[in-house]
Amino acid sequence: MMLGITGTPGTGKSTVSTLLKDRGYRVIHQNNTVDGYMMEDDVQRHTGIVDTDAWARDFTPSDGITEGHLTHLLPCDRVVVLRCRPDILEERLKKRGYKEDKISENCEAEALDVILIETIECHPTEEILELDCTDMTPAEVADAIEAFMRKERPPSHGSTDWSEFLGKYL
Repeated sequence: MMLGITGTPGTGKSTVSTLLKDRGYRVIHQNNTVDGYMMEDDVQRHTGIVDTDAWARDFTPSDGITEGHLTHLLPCDRVVVLRCRPDILEERLKKRGYKEDKISENCEAEALDVILIETIECHPTEEILELDCTDMTPAEVADAIEAFMRKERPPSHGSTDWSEFLGKYL
């Protein structure tokens, strides 16, 4: 089974994936697989544009976990979408040194459910778990993901509402 862990940058994907790797799971990081699919690099914004159609088409599914903000586009068996309240996400991205326009763009995407909507468009809803990680420790998130992988935690999505933050980031 291939599980995708996705979410807006700053929601905790890498941290949780590291914990899961330490627990014995095979983890593939998106950034280690997209190099051959980069279309252009926007130097000012520090973003690379990935040919996601070609990347997803050529990706060879394997047992384990794939992690990254685009992994919901891959042929995963199950997908976990990590969420974080936009004001908390903003603070996390500031600590990482993100520029203001990139912070705003990511917080807006989080408030608009962009990655959740894309995930629902790509995968059966019975294979999606949305987790609001705002007040969870990384270990609690990892535990919830493991339970979902073992089918001890049911799929769920659509209960996170950040619409109150839209005015700040739009």
